[in-house]
Amino acid sequence: MIYSKCYKTILGDITFLSNDKYLLKLQFGNFPRETSSSSLILDNAYAQLNEYLIGRRKYFDIPFLIEGSSFQEKVLTELCKIPYGEVCSYKEIAKRINNEKAYRAIGLANNKNPLPIIIPCHRVIGSNGKLVGYAGGLHIKQFLLNLEQRFMKKYF
Repeated sequence: MIYSKCYKTILGDITFLSNDKYLLKLQFGNFPRETSSSSLILDNAYAQLNEYLIGRRKYFDIPFLIEGSSFQEKVLTELCKIPYGEVCSYKEIAKRINNEKAYRAIGLANNKNPLPIIIPCHRVIGSNGKLVGYAGGLHIKQFLLNLEQRFMKKYF
């Protein structure tokens, strides 16, 4: 069974999807579906997101499932290694996965990230230090980076 629930956050509406074992998707906006809206995974994901948004959580430990090509899985796994409050470039991610010329493909894999924020693609920036692309919009990407920087200074 697939579960879906929309939650109100300081970022606006966010819709989560899960099955009985894993969080499957996070979408910015309200995307009603004809599914059950009762799921412990959805409620836990929402609770963890709220903790993150108030600076009480630096990483997510909700079980999630990534479906995609082996390249996409490799990229998304690497994104999870970017520390809270830090950024790196698409080019750096390409080097980390031993595919230095794949930085454009890294961008495409980021674009297909089913769990933005939880898999922190907002921490990936252009080689020139500029913000580029984000599913929720660049204003949300900037907000998340600023939030992490603020709480890094406050608690570390």
